[in-house]
Amino acid sequence: MTLRLLLNGKKAALESVREAVSTLRNRGYELEVRVTWEAGDMARLVNEAIDEQCTRLIAGGGDGTLNEVVNALMQHPKEQRPELAILPLGTANDFATACQVPTDITLDALTLACEGESTFVDVIKAGDDYVINVATGGFGAQVTATTPPALKNFLGGGAYTLTGLINALDFKPFQGIIKFDDRTLKSSVILAAICNGPQAGGGQILSSISRINDGKMELVALYDFPAAAISSVIGQLSDPQGTGEFVKRYQATKVQWQADELMPINLDGEPISSKDITFTLCPLEIKLVLPNNCPLLD
Repeated sequence: MTLRLLLNGKKAALESVREAVSTLRNRGYELEVRVTWEAGDMARLVNEAIDEQCTRLIAGGGDGTLNEVVNALMQHPKEQRPELAILPLGTANDFATACQVPTDITLDALTLACEGESTFVDVIKAGDDYVINVATGGFGAQVTATTPPALKNFLGGGAYTLTGLINALDFKPFQGIIKFDDRTLKSSVILAAICNGPQAGGGQILSSISRINDGKMELVALYDFPAAAISSVIGQLSDPQGTGEFVKRYQATKVQWQADELMPINLDGEPISSKDITFTLCPLEIKLVLPNNCPLLD
């Protein structure tokens, strides 16, 4: 096996990473390291690894780094893609946490990355980009893009958090339609999430039923609601399977969002904006290294 760690340059000086790499090399693994410096480096490093026939890549960084590697891999035919493992070094590490990849001890995570078994998992095509965990649109993406880290858990904590942030941002719902399967829903959406994995925003569970190899994605939508309904809305959001008049949850393989104005969208932590974007489930595209009994496998 040819192993190559693709490391976010911001994490290259971490002593825990250097010690873990040295330990795995002393165990006999031929573990190469490549470090990013500027935008576009990760895609270039993935391309180089494929040209040099590496068999397993390790994404060293946070959710955004993992997203970069997945997007680069998806530019190549499936049969050319190396296996992918995760060395979680970010702040939230939502996807790795949900998969139960070790996030506290770097050596444990790197050992799993080198020794673990791999299995094919789904990804979501979002316009011209790809998502392996969660895409959020509307209020959720606006919060992620504009608020300090302490406020990024945009759904949690109860009525004060939700109403306080909406008021602080002077948030207006996005008008438009959501299309999936044979349904078209006219909507005034405060936030929406397309889930392959179950959580985002630093540990907020959005879809407890999400599995990363089941050929489905979960759509969670929060519709505009009156102030009098806040208790009901909080209850539905706090229950990962909750649904009601203002919180709706669906499963689909293709979803189209069409908004009347540009909507902020967050793809695994990477911000974009769009008025019209289609999400398509791409089944079993990435061969991902996961711990035994990973709870996100169907």
